[in-house]
Amino acid sequence: MLFILSTAMAAAGIILSTRLRNRYKSDYLNALLYFQVFIFAFGFYGIWGQVIIKAVLSDQATVLLLERFSTMSMLLGLPFLVFGWLMLTRFSREVSGRKKSNRFASWFLVLNFVVLFAMGYLMFSEGENKPVTIVKYYFIILSMVYNCLSAIYILFPGHGNVSLHKYEGRILSSGLVLLTAGQCLTLALYDGTPVAGMVFVLLFFAGNCLIPVYFTYGTVLSLFMLDPERNISYDSFCKAFEITQREAEIIHEICNGLSNKEIAEKLFITLQTVKDHTHRIYIKTNVKSRVQLMNLVKDSRDRIAGGGPGVI
Repeated sequence: MLFILSTAMAAAGIILSTRLRNRYKSDYLNALLYFQVFIFAFGFYGIWGQVIIKAVLSDQATVLLLERFSTMSMLLGLPFLVFGWLMLTRFSREVSGRKKSNRFASWFLVLNFVVLFAMGYLMFSEGENKPVTIVKYYFIILSMVYNCLSAIYILFPGHGNVSLHKYEGRILSSGLVLLTAGQCLTLALYDGTPVAGMVFVLLFFAGNCLIPVYFTYGTVLSLFMLDPERNISYDSFCKAFEITQREAEIIHEICNGLSNKEIAEKLFITLQTVKDHTHRIYIKTNVKSRVQLMNLVKDSRDRIAGGGPGVI
């Protein structure tokens, strides 16, 4: 049942990431999709693979041979984890307005594969260090480092075109840190008992679904910041509902998650003026709340992107 649930969560993460990439055509969503593919490849190869090896070979191979085979399998699965972390940091850098950096990617891969070679030497050398223990602490340390680094990138945006509003960044970065802490704490306390292992597997697969699930259901992705070349769809939306230029600016800021007070401060108008414009917007678009307005804008944009019928 846990394997089926893991498969379902992995499939959901990849499918949602694919839909986001196809809908918004943004480079950082490519990185998100690759992160999902690599991290779940490690989940099945590096985690569930160990379960399958022990289940199939435990009665047919010696303890030493089984241990060697399991060690080799774990070592070969770790590159998926490295590329997954690289895609996560690349995603967080780009979504926070930082430029792509080939130099960063090169140094990242060099340093991580040096660490992997060192781990391989330790895992196959004769000594008291068990391969499982080495891999466990390798995962705990580097997972905390790269996930927290990604959370910092998102929490403190760069100077480029940021695709998340500040409150969205806070929620996403906090979720990354909390889920990573839960995974690492569970793994640190793992003593070989099935229950602890099952909890870790559940947290691993559920935690790595966080970003695509949140982007799909928890945020509007600051819709009109994703791709400036597609702002024509917003102009069409305004024409369809006879939205004025000032009302268009207010709708834009509402979709970016700003409150009435924040909109007034940003546009240098009074709070009452914002309320009056918002009321007229509601009447023109036949909605009763901010959520309905954002959904209407999102639905209209999606219809254009998909070429389907709609109000625009």
